Amino acid sequence: MMQSDKRTYQKSFILDMDGVIYTGSKLIPGAANFVRRLKQSNFKFLFLTNNSYHTPTQLKGRLSKMGINVTKDCFYTSAMATASFLSTQKPVDCSAYVIGGQGVLEEFEKHNIAVTSENPDYVVLAETEEYDYKKIIEATHLIREGAKFIATNPDLTGPTLRGPVPACGALVAPIEKVTGIAPYFLGKPNPTMMYWARKKMGVHSANCFMIGDRMDTDIIGGLESGMTTCLVLTGVTSRKNMVRFPYQPDYIYNNVGEIDPDTILSKRDRVEKDL
Repeated sequence: MMQSDKRTYQKSFILDMDGVIYTGSKLIPGAANFVRRLKQSNFKFLFLTNNSYHTPTQLKGRLSKMGINVTKDCFYTSAMATASFLSTQKPVDCSAYVIGGQGVLEEFEKHNIAVTSENPDYVVLAETEEYDYKKIIEATHLIREGAKFIATNPDLTGPTLRGPVPACGALVAPIEKVTGIAPYFLGKPNPTMMYWARKKMGVHSANCFMIGDRMDTDIIGGLESGMTTCLVLTGVTSRKNMVRFPYQPDYIYNNVGEIDPDTILSKRDRVEKDL
């Protein structure tokens, strides 16, 4: 007998972080008030980030310093999506050679994914401060010997106070060029990450909103996942370059504080309203 779908159609929100909630170490105007309104109205919400380096506890602490207090369960990272994906692909005795930081290592431990260089099932590449030639060589050999190549996210750069620095999507380059094998990216805009995020909240895509500042990750990821998309103009995408994309968001706001979570309508509700 088929099990009933336990996902709720309650209105819910998935929010990108950098460029939506903060820029660097500064909160974006209206962000704290928007999160406060979500909490007051008991909306389910989740902060979604492609950065796999930091743990939910660390992300919680970062927002707390900025004046936004939420639990660590309010975060979902590409490291978490990668661990969930691998544990469903190989539920028993899954193993991986990892070039990555604490965020990935912590999630793999939770999912009983063994971290090893001895005949691993996967080579997993993530954001790291320990990216060296020896590890690149080992990853190359392991992939050539049969390990499958996974990367936590396709982001080419990450922000710092001095400017952009290489992120996961850039770090794959030497391994991909030598092996001729491209990795499978788990982070945004992969709908798989969106699926696992909604599964964590227990919500359906029909009444879930994706709020982001990038057309090429947040908005297309939300669109391809069946969610209602909201572009905020406080990050990467501007009104000028937005129109160059063949797909468009459902809503456009100057900042996240302009969004009224109580009255905003999902694509499904807008269609029903017009009937």
